[in-house]
Amino acid sequence: MKRLREHEFRPKPLLTKREREVFELLVQDKTTKEIAEQLFISEKTVRNHISNTMQKLGVKGRSQAVIELIRLGELEI
Repeated sequence: MKRLREHEFRPKPLLTKREREVFELLVQDKTTKEIAEQLFISEKTVRNHISNTMQKLGVKGRSQAVIELIRLGELEI
């Protein structure tokens, strides 16, 4: 990866590291419970990450969020 010079702009990632991890597992057809167990967080926290991401994207459902994240290049399947 090439180094950025001081004057070059790097856009802030849309997702936090944890939100990305949650959605990467979500597209692998993992349940909220399985995601929570794998990431050592509560199911409520998993739902919060999903909800926060949906709000950022302005979408109403998990599947819409996944589609939008793929479209934006934030998520690969």
